Amino acid sequence: MPHRKVIRSWVIPISQRSTSIALWLSAIDYCLFGLGLAAIVWMPWMIGKILLGMATGFVIGRLFILGHDACHQSFTPNRKLNTWLGRILFMPSLTPYSLWAIGHNVVHHGYTNLKGFDFVWQPRTIEEFRALPRWRQRLERIYRSGWAPGLYYMVDMWWKRMYFPSKKQMPTRRAEFMWDGVLVSLAAAAWIAGLAWAAQATGQSFWGLFITGFAIPILFWKAMIGFVVYVHHTHTSVAWYQDKLTWAAAQPFVSTTVHLTFGRRWGALLHHIMEHTAHHVDMSVPLYRLKQVQKKLETMLPGRIVIQKFSWRWYFDTAHRCKLYDFNRLCWTDFRGRPTSKPLPMPDMPAAATTASQA
Repeated sequence: MPHRKVIRSWVIPISQRSTSIALWLSAIDYCLFGLGLAAIVWMPWMIGKILLGMATGFVIGRLFILGHDACHQSFTPNRKLNTWLGRILFMPSLTPYSLWAIGHNVVHHGYTNLKGFDFVWQPRTIEEFRALPRWRQRLERIYRSGWAPGLYYMVDMWWKRMYFPSKKQMPTRRAEFMWDGVLVSLAAAAWIAGLAWAAQATGQSFWGLFITGFAIPILFWKAMIGFVVYVHHTHTSVAWYQDKLTWAAAQPFVSTTVHLTFGRRWGALLHHIMEHTAHHVDMSVPLYRLKQVQKKLETMLPGRIVIQKFSWRWYFDTAHRCKLYDFNRLCWTDFRGRPTSKPLPMPDMPAAATTASQA
């Protein structure tokens, strides 16, 4: 495997950032978000309102993906513009910008699939699972069922770690953490107040509009992001590690991500976020260049990148297999500790690292 700096040098010529493209994409998706809410208000049939609420939740996901790029400073060439665009684009998903930056940019990207550091869908061992209280074991079974990625994201990631997190979850206390929480709370209050005004102006039930115009979009968005972060790093060919030296030797910026392929149109609808290996190799690649960069990497690194064609059959088979993890054998197990995937080979350790480990 070439050094990461060498790999990055391959993609620099096709990774230019553009302010005009970024602003155009932001304007389009915010217009779609506004049109979605307006359509929910004016739609006379409840089933139509529900479907429009789900579509609006999908648009929230698109806005979040744009904000995610801004948070990585890869959306435009201007750092200050990226920061403010990120906060604005994150508001419909109620995502506090600064806390997402810490948990995602620093922790997840810095230590992808390293146990004890990367908390995103981190698997437990059989011993850890058995030591959990009965209620927490049940919750873990629900999370890993394949049916509740949104519940996992809403509870274990958003509520615990991003929305006014406790000192236990976020020992570092910064003023911007609190103010970003206040910002998204005000955004939610304004959103709900707007629906209340629309309900009164059109003679509709407030609760009907609240459910279809706020709750359903938010819940759909949570399910969408929970699903996305799950499939990005959970695969029978992707390893988790508990030893930092072994993890580093595995070149985790390539080996711990999945390129999930869909039909042609879905890639653009998701702003190419599924070209995930390219994103982990170089976070500065803007989303509107990811498709080209991913293609370049797969050409230059044949057989090194995990490429998976999406199907619901594959997804639920993965959820069925990937319950707990055996970090010694590098394989997934069920909730009884029985292996459900083929053990992966241990990465070759550099001589200096091996000596240091033995010492």
